Formats: sequence, C-alpha cells, structure tokens
Amino acid sequence: MKAHDGMYIGGEWRPAAGTDTIAVVNPADEQVIAHVPAGTAADVDDAVRAARAAFPGWAATPPAERAARIGALRDVLAARKDEVAETVTAELGSPLPMSQMVHAGVPVLVAGSYAELAATYAFEERHGNSTVLLEPVGVVGAITPWNYPLHQIVAKVAPALAAGCTVVLKPAEDTPLTAQLFAEATAEAGLPAGVFNLVTGTGPVAGQALAAHEDVDLVSFTGSTAVGKQIGAAAGGAVKRVALELGGKSANVILPGADLAKAVNVGVANVMSNSGQTCSAWTRMLVDADRYEEAVALAAAAVAKYVPGERVGPLVNAKQQARVRGYIEKGIEEGARVVAGGPEAPLATGYYVSPTVFADVTPQMTIAQEEIFGPVISILKYEDEDDALRIANGTVYGLAGAVWAADDDRAVAFARRMDTGQVDINGGRFNPLAPFGGYKQSGVGRELGVHGLAEYLQTKSLQF
Repeated sequence: MKAHDGMYIGGEWRPAAGTDTIAVVNPADEQVIAHVPAGTAADVDDAVRAARAAFPGWAATPPAERAARIGALRDVLAARKDEVAETVTAELGSPLPMSQMVHAGVPVLVAGSYAELAATYAFEERHGNSTVLLEPVGVVGAITPWNYPLHQIVAKVAPALAAGCTVVLKPAEDTPLTAQLFAEATAEAGLPAGVFNLVTGTGPVAGQALAAHEDVDLVSFTGSTAVGKQIGAAAGGAVKRVALELGGKSANVILPGADLAKAVNVGVANVMSNSGQTCSAWTRMLVDADRYEEAVALAAAAVAKYVPGERVGPLVNAKQQARVRGYIEKGIEEGARVVAGGPEAPLATGYYVSPTVFADVTPQMTIAQEEIFGPVISILKYEDEDDALRIANGTVYGLAGAVWAADDDRAVAFARRMDTGQVDINGGRFNPLAPFGGYKQSGVGRELGVHGLAEYLQTKSLQF
C-alpha cells in the first residue's frame, strides 16, 4: 500500500523528527503492508505551530468560502471512494462491500452536510440589545480511532473547519494510511497551508503530546472510556475544552408485540457490522420472558449467516482478538449459555473471532456490563417494561440503543426513559444530521449535524 514517510504539516509533507516507524498490518492475513513514521512531541509541536499560524486567516475567511472548501473536500473524497475503500479494507480488514458502502460512503455524506451548514449557519444572533457572536474555539487536537478511520476523521475535521478552527489530527496507529489519504484530499481540495495537519504516531507519545499541548484549545477524542478519562483530567487541569465520544453497551429492547423476527435479525446485523467493532452496537438484546427462547433461536440462526472471512472481517489486531476471545471465555465461566460461536478461532490466519451469541445472560455478568468490541451478542430476559428499563439503564454507558414495539408511540415512550444519547425506533435509518454522543461514561459533547458544529464554537456577546 502507498504510504508517506513524513508528516503533513503546514501544507507539505515534512520529514519526521525521529526515525522510529509503525508497521501497518493487514489483519486478514497478518502481513505488513506499509510503514509510517512514529511521531514525537517535536512533530506535534511543529504541527500545532502551523495550525496556530493558520488560524487567524482561516477564522476570518467568510463562511461561504469555508463551505466551498469543505464542498471541494467532499468532492475529492467522492472521486477517490474506490481508493478509500481499498485502503480501509487493507488496514482494517473490513470486507470490501462494507468498506465501499460505509467506510467510503458515509464520510462523503457527512462532509457534504457540513459544507451546507457552513454556508447557512447563523454565526451571529441578535437577542434584545445584544449581538451574540459564535466564533471558532481555535486550534483543535483531533485524536481518532481505528474502527471507522475516515468517518471519524471527517466527523471531527469537517465541523471544525466549518466553524473556522484549524486542526492537528493524530489518527489511530492501526489505520494511518486512510488518514494520509485524507491529508492528500485536503491539499487537493485547496485548503490553505496549516489549516489541516497530520501527525501519525502512538497514543502514549503523539496523542499525549497533542492533548497536553498548551496551544491546543480543544481536544476531540474518540476511543476507550479509560483513555477518555485521562484526557478529560489533563484538559481539566489546563482548563481546556474537550469533546469525548467513548464506550458503549447499548441495549436493543424488544417489547411485547413487536415484530420479533425483524427486531432480532436487524439487531444481529447491527452487531455483526464492522465485526462488532462499533461503539454504538446494540450488544445487549432484551426480550420478554414469553418469547425469550424464540428470540434465542432466531439469533442463533441469523448469526450463522455471518461467515468469518466473507460477511464478517477480522478484528483489527492480535491484541483485540485476544481481548474479545477472553470475554467469550469469561461469559462461559460466569454461566452464560453459548448458542452460536465460541472462543475458538474460526480461521487459522487472520485476527478473526467467531460471531457469538450468548443466552441466559444476567445483568450483572461481565459480558452484560463491559464493552467487548467484537461480534458478540448477549440476550437478556426481562419480566415487564419496568424491568426492561432497569436492565437497559443498568450500565455505566449510555451511547445508543434501539426499541421495537407494535407501534412507534409505545417505542418512543420507552425510549424517552432510556439513559442514552441516541435511540433507533423500530429500525430507524441512520441520519447524518442527528447528534451522536453519550450519556454517563459514554462521553461529553456531540458529533454530526448542527450540534456537532456547536462543539467547535465559543460565544461572545456585544451589548449596544
């Protein structure tokens, strides 16, 4: 795979400050496909300086012109969608159809939404005798994960650019090639030098340096809750703004009278997508006692269609594979019943995990409380709606969820009582304009749409 051997800083590819590199591994065959530089604190400092120097000019650029540049970026990503898909498949292991439809397709939609918002958003408001100005917060340090490498970049960079901020991106070390492709796209789209900057590297070195840098005004991080807590603590000490999109343990609540077969099949598809490596995946399926065994049988039959190496890709690396298999073993140890899959590796090569369904899961079990981040579903039984709500809300997370009922009104009434940031009603479709983010330990702030843009703005009032 094509890879740059430097950092994208100040509108050009510069040599890295150090000599260490990171091997990029294809998780489907465990082969090294490229090497990228392992950024240092010096690289981060150079990138932040470039972003700071570019900030006044970009912040003063009329919103219509910023919108035009974001629109051009959208067009470049659309034109290179096949290259994006092939790159994501190579470094993440996602099956190519998934890469084409989701990993390459969704970022184009999101970038387009921010091109439109930048052109139409009211950056000034009048309230009584005050003019309220919504101004860019400054230099943004964006730290993105590997599970949706381009979408997570666009979901941070596009609204930051729309707001008038400049950006330094530190992508996940497992998927840096997609980030390098994005950097190329920003240049092709005509972004001024220094408005977007890229430093590849590890979290403990480059990520920590970026989050702690005194000239970074906001840190936007997507990843584990444990790392998010560290970033939040560091930012608090510096009185620095943060936007944190963290872990999830989302509930798929199937109420009595709902279309059980549809709810189960869509729920299984939701978890199997991206090999279960989705923070908002509905990994807990809640079913009433009367239909519990029917749901278990339906889920086992549905999972059988997700064949590793075909419809389900590998996990991103060996560490993640071992982690997920460890959770499966923990579920068995604590008394859950395996009705599909199990801890055994399904293929001799590649970081694959068998799509697994657990029955007889109780709310206190580890697999019902902790984020597994793999193709694993836990099916829990509830007695009535109050019991279902108690189970659904009974974790430290609150990122997403689903409710199925015989009619939308009943599902909405239940969803209103859920402690979570986003709920799909009877299979509601993905909306790139809907705010995405969590309650409780699932994070702080929102991404996507007008709420995502607001994260990168600060407020000033003028009285006259």
